[in-house]
Amino acid sequence: MTTIFDDPAQFAATALSGFAALYARYVRPVRGGVLRSTSGPEGKVSIVVGGGSGHYPAFAGYVGPGLADAAVAGDVFASPSTAAIARICRQADNGGGILLGFGNYAGDVLNFGVAAERLRAEGIDVRIVPVTDDVASASVETSAKRRGIAGDLVVFKIAGAAAEAGRSLDEVERIARHANARTVSFGVAFGGCTLPGATHPLFTVASGQMALGLGIHGEPGIRDESIVSASELARLMTDRLLSERPAGVHRVGVVLNGLGATKYEELFVLWTAIAKRLADAELDVIAPEAGEFVTSLDMQGCSLSLIWLDDELETFWTAPCDSPVLRRGAAIATSPGRDIETDADGPLSFPTASPDGKRGGICIKRLLEAVTQMLRDAEDELGRLDARAGDGDHGQGMSRGASAALDAATVATAAGAGSASVLAAAGDAWADRAGGTSGAIWGLLLRAWSTALSDHDPIYDKAVVAGARLALDSVCRLGGAKIGDKTLVDAFVPFVEGLETAANAGKPLPIAWAEAASAAKVAAEATKNLAPRLGRARPLAEKSIGHPDAGAVSLAMIAGCAGTVLVHAEEHA
Repeated sequence: MTTIFDDPAQFAATALSGFAALYARYVRPVRGGVLRSTSGPEGKVSIVVGGGSGHYPAFAGYVGPGLADAAVAGDVFASPSTAAIARICRQADNGGGILLGFGNYAGDVLNFGVAAERLRAEGIDVRIVPVTDDVASASVETSAKRRGIAGDLVVFKIAGAAAEAGRSLDEVERIARHANARTVSFGVAFGGCTLPGATHPLFTVASGQMALGLGIHGEPGIRDESIVSASELARLMTDRLLSERPAGVHRVGVVLNGLGATKYEELFVLWTAIAKRLADAELDVIAPEAGEFVTSLDMQGCSLSLIWLDDELETFWTAPCDSPVLRRGAAIATSPGRDIETDADGPLSFPTASPDGKRGGICIKRLLEAVTQMLRDAEDELGRLDARAGDGDHGQGMSRGASAALDAATVATAAGAGSASVLAAAGDAWADRAGGTSGAIWGLLLRAWSTALSDHDPIYDKAVVAGARLALDSVCRLGGAKIGDKTLVDAFVPFVEGLETAANAGKPLPIAWAEAASAAKVAAEATKNLAPRLGRARPLAEKSIGHPDAGAVSLAMIAGCAGTVLVHAEEHA
C-alpha cells in the first residue's frame, strides 16, 4: 500500500517537487514536469517524454545529457494534459525540432497528438513516437496496438543518444521508430498496487498465483497461473519474447525491470536464469540493466524487455548518458541551463465580445454548473463501472475535469468573454485538470465544438448542431475510435446523427437535443454487449462484456443533463 503522503490529490505534484529538489544537478522544475538543468547545443533535437505519475523513474528520472531534455508528468496513472505538454515543449525547444515519446495509451496518444498539432501550427517541427513493446497486449500482427511498458526506457535512451550525437529530426525519428519496432517486453505481477489514499489495491492476485501480461496502470494481467521457480519464470518470460526474434539477430540489449515492490536481490536471482536462457539461444547480451525503470507504485512484480540490436542500435544503446536513473560512459560536456519562463502559457485574455456573445457565454456557464453537479453526484457510480476492466478513475476524472471547466468558464464570463471563448476555455481547463483519456477527449470535444460558435452572435441552433459534428470528427480523427470499439464514440455518433436529423426536420434545439440524448442513452447501455477494441480495457475484454462502457455512459449522462437545462431555459424564456 502507498502510505506516505499528506493530501492524496497532491501526491504526484509533491513527489515531483521532492524529486526536483533532490536531483537539481539534473533537472529544474517547471509547471507540470521538469527540464534539463543544463542546456543542449543550439539546433539539437529535443527529446520530450512523459506520461502519468506513479511510474518513477519514468519519466522524470530519464532527463539528463544523452537521454531526455524534458519530462511531462500527469497525475497518478493519468496522461499529462495537452496544455502541459505544449508548454514544456516550448521551454525545451533547442531549435532543432522536438521528438515526443510516450507509452501507447489512449490518453497519451490524444494529448501528445493534440499538443503536437498546436506546436506545429506555431512553427515548431514536432514528431511523435508511441512505444509499443508489450507483447501481451496485442499480437505481432497488430503490434501497433501494443501498450508501452518498460520498453519506454530502451526507446528513449536510443532516441536521446541519437539527438545528442547531432542527428537531424528526421534521423532521430527514424532511429526511435526502428528501436521501438525491435523492442519487446513481457511482465508478471504477484500483487496489485494501491493509489494514494485508497484502502484497497486496484487489483489483487490470489495467494500462490501470478498475473501474466499485466499493465502498468493497475490493470490486472490477462490470465493467472501458479507461481513458479525463478528458473521456470525465466523460461516463461524469455520464451515468450524469443518467439518474436528476427532472423539473423545475435545481439540483444536487456532490461529486467522491477515494478515497485520487488527486491533487487530477487531480480538478481532471476537474472542468473534469464542470462542462461539467452546464452542457450546463442544471443550476446549487450549492456544489460536490472533495477526499477518503469514502476507501478507499490506493485509486486517484474518485466523483461529485449531489444534486437544491429550495429546502429547498439551504438546508441551503449552511448554515454547521465540521468538520475541511468548513467553510462564518459561525461558529456554541458553548459548551464538558459533562463526559462516559469509559465509559458502567459496571462489569460479574451477577444472582445458583443452583448449577444456575452449572454451566450453565461448560458454555457450555467449549463456547466448543472453538468458539474451531476458528475459529482455520479462519481462513485462511474468509478465502479470503469473498474470492471479499467483502473476505476473515470468518475473522479470526469468530476475533476468538469469542475475545472466550470471554474474556467466562470473566470471567462467575469472577463466578458463570448460563447466561443468561454467554451474553448472550459475545454482547455477540462483537459488540463482531468488528464487521462477522458480529459483529453472532453478537452478536444469542447474546443472543437467552440469553433462553430461566435463571440459576437447569439448561440444559433444551426451553430450548435454544426459544432457537434466538428466535435465528433475531431474525437474520431485523433482518438482513432469508431462505432463498435466500446468507447464514448458508440454513444456520441448516435447523439450527433440524431441531433442533425431532428434539426434538419425543423425541430427546435431543445426537442432535437432531447431526442438525441435519448438515442445516446440507449446506445451507451447497448455497449454492455461489446468487447473493447481500444484502450486499457482491450486486453481484459471478457471482464468488460456485460457492463456498459463508462465513457459512453458519462457522455449520455452529460447529454441528458444538458438537455434538461435547455428545456428548462426554453420554458422560462
